[in-house]
Amino acid sequence: MRMLYHLWLSAGSRKVRIALAEKNLPFEMKVEKTWERRPEFLDMNPAGEVPVLVEESGARIVHAGPICEYLDEVYPERALILGDAAERAEVRRLVSWFDDKFDREVSRALIEEKMMKRFLGLGTPNSQAIREGMKALHVHLDYIAFLAERRSWLAGDRLTLADVAAAAHLSALDYTGDVPWEDHPEAMEWYARMKSRPSFRAILADHIPGAPPPKHYADLDF
Repeated sequence: MRMLYHLWLSAGSRKVRIALAEKNLPFEMKVEKTWERRPEFLDMNPAGEVPVLVEESGARIVHAGPICEYLDEVYPERALILGDAAERAEVRRLVSWFDDKFDREVSRALIEEKMMKRFLGLGTPNSQAIREGMKALHVHLDYIAFLAERRSWLAGDRLTLADVAAAAHLSALDYTGDVPWEDHPEAMEWYARMKSRPSFRAILADHIPGAPPPKHYADLDF
């Protein structure tokens, strides 16, 4: 059985989990406490970061971006990067938007400051960083609404890796109760469609010991 090394609130890990489920590929998961710098894990990924996917063949694929590209190449039946060259470029642009820009402006500020510092005992969260992260989140939700109003899915007429990447980041923030859905109904409607997909069931079942999600987290109707 293929194995995914992950952390619960790692958006990259969630992105790979959703992609694997969209492709109906069975896998097992192992929580990797990256801060412990386990030698066996560092041997798989010297960067010491999740996700890492280990295939039954023993092949190791590191980082969410290469893993998802690998999955689409090796298991193309349910492609997540699809269309003509221009359409695939748009998918990759939006994936980069969420995995780079959204992660830098929102996810790191809110997840790392509010959750990781608490778990690792790294001191008081930076309130200024949290305020800036929440401000940026509103901007990104407006952009999701802009896309969702003009397209069936974020990158076009079909669900793609762009939707998976965006939903992965938002699901982690939704777990901590930080997404102001009531202010962004169009983005909320798109996310509700993602939550309703079978590939999201395991994500919605997540429960971190000592830090349960808000009641609406697993509610398909919010």
